[in-house]
Amino acid sequence: MTQRTQGLVIRVSDWSETSRVATLWTRDYGKVRVLAKGGRRLRSNFEIALDLLNWCRVVLLRKTTGAMDLLIEAQVIEGFGALRRQLPTLYAGYYVAELLGEGTVEDDPHPTLHDEAVRALKEFGEAGDRLGLRLASFELAMLSELGYRPRLRHCVDCGSEVGEEEGLYFHPWAVGMICRRCRERRQGGMYLGRGVWSRLRELRDDPKAWSTGPRESRGVRVVLEAVLAHWLGRKLRMFPYLASLP
Repeated sequence: MTQRTQGLVIRVSDWSETSRVATLWTRDYGKVRVLAKGGRRLRSNFEIALDLLNWCRVVLLRKTTGAMDLLIEAQVIEGFGALRRQLPTLYAGYYVAELLGEGTVEDDPHPTLHDEAVRALKEFGEAGDRLGLRLASFELAMLSELGYRPRLRHCVDCGSEVGEEEGLYFHPWAVGMICRRCRERRQGGMYLGRGVWSRLRELRDDPKAWSTGPRESRGVRVVLEAVLAHWLGRKLRMFPYLASLP
């Protein structure tokens, strides 16, 4: 049965002398692996569409037996050309693709996350010296959408409100703050400066907060990379390239 949807190309590899395999982050079906027969041929219908990070309208022949879906048609909606003009923005785009590929499971749709990924890729090219914050905003949106919304006002163990007077202690494994009373039972946490704590809360609660207010991007990135490394069970390949983000 053929299905139409929109999808970001988040991974591409050669399958045979003439065909390619692509992983798409689709709006209606989540992560989908597809076989593009003839995708390696010159003047193939898929030659341009299957470039990494392209956002496409696609027609899929969905399989029900565990085999890969077939990509029947693909038409580019947006190629995010601004991403490719500077290395930092390109790195941010590659990281979004890797995060979607490694942090989601197949056939688990999240339309809101699809839309946020497209919006983030569009805005990376405009973010300038706030690129790190725009990326952090996407990471927080993804964590929240997948059920890992960071708790930043209350202790994840006892539920008590966390105050600055007792020190701000964040635990990546628990994805939230730990109060002084519960701190002794948890190892592997980190102290946050007031500015980083405030920016994390703002970015989590307001999708547009990255564009205003103080930056604090380096501290925010350290916290989120620790959370994501624990959540995924390893550090992503793109982590070292993000150190240069403004």
